[in-house]
Amino acid sequence: MAQRLTTPVQKRFSDVDSFMHVNNIWQQSYFDMGKTEFYTKVLGITGVFDKLRIITASTHTDYYGQVRLADDIVVVTDVSRIGNKSMTLHQQIMCGDKCLTESSSVMVAFDFELQQTVAIPDEWREKLSAYLVERE
Repeated sequence: MAQRLTTPVQKRFSDVDSFMHVNNIWQQSYFDMGKTEFYTKVLGITGVFDKLRIITASTHTDYYGQVRLADDIVVVTDVSRIGNKSMTLHQQIMCGDKCLTESSSVMVAFDFELQQTVAIPDEWREKLSAYLVERE
């Protein structure tokens, strides 16, 4: 079984708030790092300046524990659903075997020239399907 995509995270001192843990806003930025790596490695796209991009339609996050500056953490990213115009990414911030934060995001294929959602391109769908088969 192939591993889910794992992205190491280098925390910065500025990520820590007055409660001495990594602020939830920065944790969302860590999830974005995982998404970027997922798009690059799985889909072979950057999605940054292309006509067709992936945008966030919805995000839900649960916080189970504090992320501290000294914690050695990674973001684990996986796709849990592929729809017609969207896909759902499931992500976790892990410290060893412990999940500290978990997030689910609905990501939509979006045509920036037309300013509307579009169907996930067949090429992306094929790569996502191959990834799902490979990791099982």
